[in-house]
Amino acid sequence: MYIVVDENDRRPIYQQVVDEIKALIARGELREGAALPPVRQVAADLGVNLNTIATAYRELQREGLINIRHGAGAIVSSSTAQVKTDDELRKPLRAALTQLVLAGLPRTEIMTMVGNELRGLLKGSK
Repeated sequence: MYIVVDENDRRPIYQQVVDEIKALIARGELREGAALPPVRQVAADLGVNLNTIATAYRELQREGLINIRHGAGAIVSSSTAQVKTDDELRKPLRAALTQLVLAGLPRTEIMTMVGNELRGLLKGSK
């Protein structure tokens, strides 16, 4: 499992880890039943506090993507998060698109960027 955290990113590190693992699951690089590395190992690899990784794993469990068994580790339990409303799904998309518009990117470049990201996420799916 390859995760990168960016110290310049405004998101908390635990959220970056959550988002990276979600992307791995969405791309099919982590499939249902796959074991995640132990919290201590991920924390050591990333050079962060182990509580940060534990928080990320708990968030993923809360969303129904992984199952944590103390002593046995974390396992990918699903490739889909618990059902959210349409509005809950649109809010982060709207926020991201707003940032791109505010950055002055033209519509065509935004559409290309979104398309490339979507293709990257869906390349492992059927």
